[in-house]
Amino acid sequence: MMRVFVALDVPHEVRSQLAVQQFLLPIPRKVDPAQFHLTLGFLGEQSDAVLEAVHEELLALRSAGFTLSLSGFGIFGKGKPHSVWAAVDPSEPLTHLQSKVERCARIAGVTLPACRFVPHVTLGRFAALNPEAATRLERAVVNGAGFRAGPWQASELVLYQSTLTPDGPRYDEAFRYPLKR
Repeated sequence: MMRVFVALDVPHEVRSQLAVQQFLLPIPRKVDPAQFHLTLGFLGEQSDAVLEAVHEELLALRSAGFTLSLSGFGIFGKGKPHSVWAAVDPSEPLTHLQSKVERCARIAGVTLPACRFVPHVTLGRFAALNPEAATRLERAVVNGAGFRAGPWQASELVLYQSTLTPDGPRYDEAFRYPLKR
């Protein structure tokens, strides 16, 4: 069994810009900038047989590369914030690719939760914040509304293995899939 997800990489120059913003935001537990990515589908724990089927489906996936950029920040966790993220600008090709990735996973036998796709790059995760820290973080996120990074070319999907550690999850590349017509 392996815990996996499908994502797009974030290029080095955008990672650097995000790391600067991450430093400026009062995030209690920051994600290592080397781990920044844009998740298209979290597949969870899967058997070798299902992973092989996912691999075959992703190899057959057809989608041209496209341009992405980031703007502003957000917080997940209404009332109880638990993560801060950089927002991905709306992109029809990204939405179509995410749907194709979900379809590939379902065909391979993965049961995916029904949830709305909110394209983002996670900058930090944390447990409950005290009200003062939550207010400080919310203000910083609002003040960061003018943040912009990119554009960059999304040219390949990555299947990552996610390993949970006491310091947070670690992501290791398992396979890369070039985007092609």
